[in-house]
Amino acid sequence: MTLTAASVLAESAERRPDHPALVHGSERITYAELWHATRRYATVLRDHDVGPGDRIALLLPNTPHFPMAYYGVLALGAVAVPVHGLLRADEIAHVLADSQAKALVCAAPMLTEGAKAAETAGVPLLTVMLADDGGPPRLDVLAEQAEPLDRLVPREPQDLALVLYTSGTTGRPKGAMITQLNLVMNVSTTMRSPFDLGPDDVLLGCLPLFHTFGQTCGMSACFLAGGTLVLMNRFDGPGALDLMVTEGCTVFMGVPTMYLALLEAAGNDDRRPALDRAFSGGSALPIKVLNDFQEVYGCPIYEGYGLTETSPVVAYNQKAWPRKPGTVGHTIWGVEAEIAAADIEDRIELLPAGETGEIVIRGHNVMAGYLNQPEATAAVLVDGWFRSGDLGTKDADGCLTIVDRKKDMVLRGGYNVYPREVEDVLMHHPAIAQVAVIGVPDDKYGEEVCAVVRTRPGTDLAALAPDIVAWSRQRLAAHKYPRLVEFVDDFPLGPSGKILKRELTARLTDRR
Repeated sequence: MTLTAASVLAESAERRPDHPALVHGSERITYAELWHATRRYATVLRDHDVGPGDRIALLLPNTPHFPMAYYGVLALGAVAVPVHGLLRADEIAHVLADSQAKALVCAAPMLTEGAKAAETAGVPLLTVMLADDGGPPRLDVLAEQAEPLDRLVPREPQDLALVLYTSGTTGRPKGAMITQLNLVMNVSTTMRSPFDLGPDDVLLGCLPLFHTFGQTCGMSACFLAGGTLVLMNRFDGPGALDLMVTEGCTVFMGVPTMYLALLEAAGNDDRRPALDRAFSGGSALPIKVLNDFQEVYGCPIYEGYGLTETSPVVAYNQKAWPRKPGTVGHTIWGVEAEIAAADIEDRIELLPAGETGEIVIRGHNVMAGYLNQPEATAAVLVDGWFRSGDLGTKDADGCLTIVDRKKDMVLRGGYNVYPREVEDVLMHHPAIAQVAVIGVPDDKYGEEVCAVVRTRPGTDLAALAPDIVAWSRQRLAAHKYPRLVEFVDDFPLGPSGKILKRELTARLTDRR
């Protein structure tokens, strides 16, 4: 049996050659044009000795070069290794060395760090978007003269398609090995439900393509459906609103910080896009933001859940069931998620409905393991289940709720405090625009609950901290409400837009 994720683009190009696949600024690229360019990229890579199973690192922004290189790699039967666009040279070098990359394809704006990393790791460098003729070989220029690859290289379902590096919140990033089957099944399953993407849909591609949410749920699912992806180089609220109106976007996918920015943008721009549905992932979306967005944009948000290691989608609110705000809905087709005892490491002990424990997952979406990390793999792949590290509950209807990251839980005086629960309450305070709840060391209670707050514009901070403490004390149990309040202008964010709570905790602990 053969299976290649490159067929996601190849078959849509065959079905809908003249339909716009990509919009990027003034560029309009049809499926036929995109697939032709992709096969030319593949030929150049093949001429640089790239073959089946070789790992090719991609350090590229949200431009047409990304899908051309990505699907060019897959068309050769090689393995794509997307690299986070904000990494520094030593971090990139770690990815290159750990993945044993055969080459790095790096965009000119990222060469400052990318070139140093390639030199450190001893990896050949290919560039795109370079203005002059000097320097490393230019993949995009060479592709203009190349003959397109004539056929896809067949792969087996268990062969690797991607190595996706985790965000590294617990040490060095680990490479999750995603197989052809993992990728094809996640794309084809989610295209139907929850995303319900069709050939007439226009999706705003503002999520970074190097991240699995933007790459698999956005780009690949859109291409499989034969829809149009409107690429945005760098997200900002006013720009996204303008682009969605101008290009007639019907679908939006984003992380909670993006929804907050779109709500702020709507306050200064009366135009509204013709959105039919929106999808949130990456981290918990406060219910207030979900409700406000529906009121302002007239469009429902479907919240879901996934991880790099699960290709990525596990569960989503879907049209087949009533939406349950505050939950991540039901598992996607072919995937199971259950709740297991979080304190038992060496085996999986499932808990009954309604109890809180660690979310464990099995199905076609679970990775093959961590590259070069047998011990880390054995720690998370237990009894046929993947241990997510997330705490959750499952109700009698099979609906999943994320309580928090196991490692983010605050233990105050022997009581468990789940930051997400506290954050959902605090988001209703009139002065709070965004909040992250963390635990900071405390001599008496072990940890104290601290609310880190970004306020709404024009807020007077003079007496706000004690006001927030008093306000939350009336609405939360005695062990849950924050005794400490800190103010920030912005939050440290990971590649998926998730607030990096460990960084916040370290920053505040150092200050104390």
